[in-house]
Formats: sequence, structure tokens, C-alpha cells
Amino acid sequence: MLTALTMSGVLSTPPIAAPFVPASDAAVLADLPAGAHHAGISAQHLAQGRLEVAVPLAQFYIGQARASGDLRFLGYAEAVLTPWVAQATPVPDALVLWATVQQSRHEFAAALQTLDRSLAVRPDDPQAWLTRATVLRVLGRYSQAADACTRFAQLTDSGVGLICVAGIQGVTGQLERAYRALTGLSTQGLLDAERAWREAELGEMAVRLGRDADAEHWFQQELAHSPNDFYVRAAYADLLLRRHRDADALALLKRQESIEPLLLRIAIAQKRLRDPQLKHSSDLLEAAFAAEAARGEPVHRREQARFLLEVLDRPQDALAVALVNWTTQREPDDALVLVSAARAAGVPQQGQPALDFARAHGLLDVRLVSAGGSTS
Repeated sequence: MLTALTMSGVLSTPPIAAPFVPASDAAVLADLPAGAHHAGISAQHLAQGRLEVAVPLAQFYIGQARASGDLRFLGYAEAVLTPWVAQATPVPDALVLWATVQQSRHEFAAALQTLDRSLAVRPDDPQAWLTRATVLRVLGRYSQAADACTRFAQLTDSGVGLICVAGIQGVTGQLERAYRALTGLSTQGLLDAERAWREAELGEMAVRLGRDADAEHWFQQELAHSPNDFYVRAAYADLLLRRHRDADALALLKRQESIEPLLLRIAIAQKRLRDPQLKHSSDLLEAAFAAEAARGEPVHRREQARFLLEVLDRPQDALAVALVNWTTQREPDDALVLVSAARAAGVPQQGQPALDFARAHGLLDVRLVSAGGSTS
């Protein structure tokens, strides 16, 4: 599932609440001082005193971070939200968005605490429950994630609620059942973003079931509705790479070099194809990982482990990073990179925690079996 904004998080995170759209062109969004010009009034300044400006502006920045992979937009969102989060009286709309930013930076414990503050004031907020479910799923705390999804389902449309619930079932021993349920879910009445969420979940489930043709269908459908969804584009590229369709993966990722998770897939394909552009891609990735470490925001550890393993052929270093990543994220792809790195490093037992986790939760994934482990 897509972790609401992490680059190496779940692949089907639903969108945050839609930005406010005025009912008519005559609606007043902000009162400007006499004589002021539009160019002289920054949106950020207005957001300091107007919640109805701050919330959609923060949503816009978070959306830009998702679309571009540029983490600087998270900083912009944080700056907009800071005055509202700091208030003594909790502001739920601001807190939920703040938690989304924290989650995106892999500050998962802090995100959960922020959501607790929000839910204490507004316990019937479906977005807060959905964000909570997303964070808990990334952490592998599936029982709690299921409870959050159930609460979300009680507060929203039944079809949308089913997507959340089925997503948890799909990683807890009910993959086939969850896949059938989502396949049978009518898209009539679903918003485009909700339909894309369903298709992304179905694509992920099909991958874990080993139904690659179905997975490709769902990923293509999702990208037709959400062409800027780089999470799903990354998942689709992984499918193509696993099928040794390296040229197709490069074509899928054309002009996507600015987004680090996609650049990783580009570099893997380039290495396999002996593309002379590999060195340039590799240099960019090394610089990006170094910059994240310098900022204290290593949000791409899973990608870094894959880079070390699949591009630089340094399995021992890859295993070290994958082990650290596993202490924070426990999604199927995190398990896969840990098992793969351990096997490549000649110490397959180091990947056992991921296999034990999969077995304990009933997580079925044919990729894990192929990587050298059994989850049964």
C-alpha cells in the first residue's frame, strides 16, 4: 500500500482530502488590505492567519511532493502548517496533514502521536483513520491497521472502505479472497483517485500472487487515470525488470530521472542493457543518498539497499542497509530486498526475520519464494 507519501512506501496510498473548491467565482477566499496587489501578497503569508488558505496550500505542496518526488515540497507544507500545529487548541485538519508530512519523512511514531491528538478532538474523521491505517500498515502492525481500516469504513462510502479493509486482508493470509473482493468491486460512483487506489492495490496483489499479466493490466489502468503516480510507475517498472523486459522498463521511465525511486529502476535497466548512461545515473543516485544522510532524512533506505545490491554489486553493504530499513518498514518489498541481499551476501540466515514475519502474518508473496525463502 502506498504510504501516504513515502517514496519507498506502500504502493496504493489513497489521496488526502480534496482541496477546497469554491462554489462559484464570486466566493471570497481572502480579504486583502486596501491598495494591495496580488503579486505583493504571498499565499504563505495569508496561510498564517487563514486556515481555509493554509489547508489547501499544504495539500498542494504535499501533492507536488508526491508527483515530483521532491522532498523540498514537504518543507513548504511544514512551514505552512507550523503555526496551526503549534496552537494550544488542536486543529484537526492541520494535524492530519502534519502527520502526512511526518509519515513521508518516515517519522512514523511521531505521525501516530499527531494523529492521536487529532482524533482526540475529532474522533469521526475518516481521513485521520485512513492515514493511521496507512502508517500502521507500513510498520507491519497489521492488527491495528485493520482496526483503523474498519473505523474508516464505518465513516465513509462502503466501496472506498472495502479498498482499505481488503488491502490489509491481502497481507494477512487472505490474499486470494481480498483480490476477488476488489476485482468484483464496481467502479461506478468512485472518484478517479479512488478508482486508481483500487487498481493499484489489485496490481500489487496480482504481483504477490504471481499473476504478472493481470498485474500489468491493473498498473496500466491505474496510470491511465493517474499518469503522475510514480509509486505505481515504480511497481510497474519492477514487474518489467523481474520479467527481464529491461528496454520496456526504460521506455516506461523515460524523462522520469528526477525522481530517485524511478532513477533507481532506470539504473538497474541501464546496467542490464550495458547502457553508457549508467554512470551518470549511478552518480546522481550516490549524490542523492549522500544528501539524504547529510540532512538526517534517509527516507530511501530500501532504494539505497537495492542500488548497492543491483547496481553496484555490493551485497554486504546492501544487507547492512536492508537490515536497518527492516527496523523501520516491514512491507512486502522491504522483506524482499532483505531476503535478496542476505542471499547475495552469502548469509541467507540474515534474511530470516523477514521470512518469519511473513510466515507469522500469513503474507503470501511469490517473489519471496523465488528469492530463496519460504513463507509457508
